[in-house]
Amino acid sequence: MIAAVLILLFIIFMGLVCGSAGCDIDVFTHEEIWQIRWVKVVMACAIGALLSLSGALLQLLLRNPLADPYTLGISGGAAVGALLSSFILPLGVAAVGMQLGSILGAVASILLLFILAQRRLFAPPTVVEVPGIGLILTGVMIASGFGAIISLLLALAPDTELRGALFWLMGDLDVDSVSVWVWLVLASVGGWSLWHASQLNLLAHGEATAHLLGVSVPRLRLQVLLFASIATAAAVSVAGAIGFLGLVVPHVCRLILGNDQRRLLPASMLLGAASLVLADLLARTVVAPMQLPVGVVTALIGVPVFLFILSRRA
Repeated sequence: MIAAVLILLFIIFMGLVCGSAGCDIDVFTHEEIWQIRWVKVVMACAIGALLSLSGALLQLLLRNPLADPYTLGISGGAAVGALLSSFILPLGVAAVGMQLGSILGAVASILLLFILAQRRLFAPPTVVEVPGIGLILTGVMIASGFGAIISLLLALAPDTELRGALFWLMGDLDVDSVSVWVWLVLASVGGWSLWHASQLNLLAHGEATAHLLGVSVPRLRLQVLLFASIATAAAVSVAGAIGFLGLVVPHVCRLILGNDQRRLLPASMLLGAASLVLADLLARTVVAPMQLPVGVVTALIGVPVFLFILSRRA
């Protein structure tokens, strides 16, 4: 855990001193450059931690290593809500509207998931031991539907807004200020996860075991899904769709630390924050002075890393 903290601090330092013009320790004396990079690094930490924590919780809930915020359509719903808000609302309130629309879209996807999979989600553990497969299949269908809606919105979008929408959908950390409410969401979801880590450990050993040891499994399922969805909505509302963090980071932490949620969840948050800060740094420097969408970088890194993990497990 100490190593994860040190890695995060080092990457934060590199994210502050390095940019499209190279690395310069004197950046701390340039207020404008410092302000831009500081905001990016702070928000990258929060968003990376949220996505990784959400992925870890969903993999635990569904007991499936392929689960992440995109699997259940939560991210797609948030993206649809944000795009609708940005296209409909006036320019002056579009930023706030995108955040609210993202949250509403995520809530809509959760409600749809509840309606379609309520029997599996709320079934007693003695009846359905592992509800993950049914939930994942339902989520994949929901995600496909939201993907079609996103394509429709992009096809109908004015040319003046199309490039910005595409860039945002691929992941964009170009924010003007620190969103305090995102950090509050991280504190709430992270605090709840650590507080219930013992119950989550029991759930990881099997729903029947957790039920016999006094855990209300249906209630815990619902809470995990809600908090993971809230974390995803907060991240997508600010930075768009950033893939592979929620899928790969929990795997890496699990290989190193094991499946103890008391260590796995905080480590996932720390490594997720460090990974997104590093991805943003690469997005700003690899093809400088141009800037890549940060989601492209996470995908380019995440795919080979995940394939390597799968080959090792095999």
